[in-house]
Amino acid sequence: MELTHLGHACVLVESADVRVLIDPGTFAGDFSPVRDLAAIVVTHQHADHLDPDRLPELVRANPQAQVLCDPDSVAVLAGLGVDATTHAAEGTRIGDLRIDPVGKVHALIHEDIPRISNVGVRLSAPGQPTFFHPGDALDADPGEVDVLGFPLNAPWQRSREMTAFLRRLGVARAFPIHDSLLAPHGRALYLGQARTLGCPDTEVMDLLGRGAVTFS
Repeated sequence: MELTHLGHACVLVESADVRVLIDPGTFAGDFSPVRDLAAIVVTHQHADHLDPDRLPELVRANPQAQVLCDPDSVAVLAGLGVDATTHAAEGTRIGDLRIDPVGKVHALIHEDIPRISNVGVRLSAPGQPTFFHPGDALDADPGEVDVLGFPLNAPWQRSREMTAFLRRLGVARAFPIHDSLLAPHGRALYLGQARTLGCPDTEVMDLLGRGAVTFS
């Protein structure tokens, strides 16, 4: 499996010869050249996960790609001219790759802000590591996971909640996503907390700017 962190919550996954792009949002880097996608996944409708300007062109450039999303984002994507479907309860199979939905509701930002749907995804294939992208929530149970993309910082998340999430899942390897609100020194501080206060059995990596990284 190869993972490429394209900035903030956007991750390109290639596993079992299937390419999936997750959360191409406004805070991501340039994902416009990405081709040969079998699926595009949107965990929820917030712009930092769903770029209303760039996403339609990405879909047009990858006409074979299924667009999978949470229930609330279907209408948002339809308004952009993008035909999307919600996840089936039994997951979606593309070749040997399986995409399973995990979770239902976005984490609480504030009592005055209505909560929306948020559906993370667990990607798995025979002989490949499993990968979990939670979107914007920490309460779901993805089952067995080998590699985790964990939100490093968010308006809805405290640092101690981030480290508790790492401890609860106890994965072998993890890397930060949802990090664009942090200045470089702040990002380094949060990443240090993930490493020292998270799960002692988890190798916390940093994939930002490294291109495609192979996991076996």
